[in-house]
Amino acid sequence: MDAGSVNSTVSTALALQNHNQNQNVQANLLRKSLDSQASQMGQLMSSLETQPALATSGSIGTQINTYA
Repeated sequence: MDAGSVNSTVSTALALQNHNQNQNVQANLLRKSLDSQASQMGQLMSSLETQPALATSGSIGTQINTYA
């Protein structure tokens, strides 16, 4: 094996390692961003008023939710 081949192999390995590290950082940033958005959406959904349930007796409100 000549020195050029070894240097090329080492350079390629280092470049791949650096690329993998960058991808891991980007994946972690994306994961944190999605977690933050999910948390915000959960807070937004919990702040909405809950709709009343359908009536359980009588002829009005037992089949169709007329509140909607």
